[in-house]
Formats: sequence, structure tokens, C-alpha cells
Amino acid sequence: MIRASALLGVNKITAFVGRDFTKSVEGNWPRFLKTWKPLIQYAEDRKVWVGIENCPMLFTNDKWPSGKNLAHSPAIWRRMFADIPSKYFGLNYDPSHLVWQQMDEIAPIGEFAGRIRHTHAKDVRVDWDRLNDVGVLALPNDYHTPKLPGLGDVDWSGFFSALSDARYNGAVCVEVEDRAYEGTLQARRESLRQSARYLSQFMPFARLGR
Repeated sequence: MIRASALLGVNKITAFVGRDFTKSVEGNWPRFLKTWKPLIQYAEDRKVWVGIENCPMLFTNDKWPSGKNLAHSPAIWRRMFADIPSKYFGLNYDPSHLVWQQMDEIAPIGEFAGRIRHTHAKDVRVDWDRLNDVGVLALPNDYHTPKLPGLGDVDWSGFFSALSDARYNGAVCVEVEDRAYEGTLQARRESLRQSARYLSQFMPFARLGR
């Protein structure tokens, strides 16, 4: 992916760190460093920016108990960038994954402003009655639902305010996982148009779908 991105002149990729879901963060760290130090050096040599998405990849039984992506929290990002300080190593920031983890989705933007390489516009709705019933140790799909931007609990005004303060001028890409729009091709197309219309109030130069 890194080589192709350089050859195509894109010079940016997004990915997951990966994780052995049966091990703790500490148990994963040696393998993380062994894998990603040379990958980031390879990317830096080719001037390709790498953005790691912050989704824990923990939704179903085959990913229990720790998920399949190590980079899911600010504490881990801080440690990652301390151990691999290359400026070409950064984040694909998706605020929705912080919301369902019951974390502040806005505050980290300030601290990691210089590391945000790409962003996702995806919302999420937490079912608090259900969460109060099953608890945080349940599978996340038991108490949260991905939604289109504006139909969930993400503070989009705060999100874009923080991005503008951070002088972020990269892409904000709609990631549709809202099951209510999966039935037909027309519905899927409309999900993008609806998302663009909503987000355009925060992004005056957003390109709307036709």
C-alpha cells in the first residue's frame, strides 16, 4: 500500500495497527514495535503519510475480549508516537469510536492536532438503557448503533471547531455504516447526499453528491 501510494502520487494511506486480541497492551507492544518501526521508516523514505484509525475492532465474539486494533485510545496514541516519533506516523481520526467507548471525542484533537492525517465522518448512538442493562463488558454491538452524521451522539459542531483550531485542512470522509440505509443502492446513495447536506453547515466548501 505504501509503495502504491507513492507511485500514484497519493502519498497517504490509512490502516489499522492490528493486535493479538488475546493479549494485553503490554503483551502486544513488542510485536507492534517490531512490525511498525520498519513500516513507518519505509513510509518516511517515500514521503507517504500513514493514518491509523482508532476503531478498537471489537464488535463480535471472534474479537473478544480486546479487539483487533491496538490504537484505540489517546493513552496508546501518546505511547505509539513516543516510541515511533516519525512525523509520517499519525491518525485516521474517527470521533464515533470514542463516543461509544464513553470518551471525549473532541479533547484529543487539540493534543494530537499535528498527527491527524485523515478523518472519518461517522456518527453513533449509544443506547443507555441497554448499556445500563448489559454493562461495558458486553459486546459493543449490544449497546451502540452506527448512524449517519447528525443522527447520533457525536458533537459535530465541537468536532469541526476543534479541527479548525488545529488548522486541519485534509479530507473529512463520510463512512456509512448506518444499517437503515443499506436496503437499496438508492438508499445508499441518498445516505451520502444526506450526510453531505448535514456536514456542509460546518464545511462551507464541502462537495455535495449529485
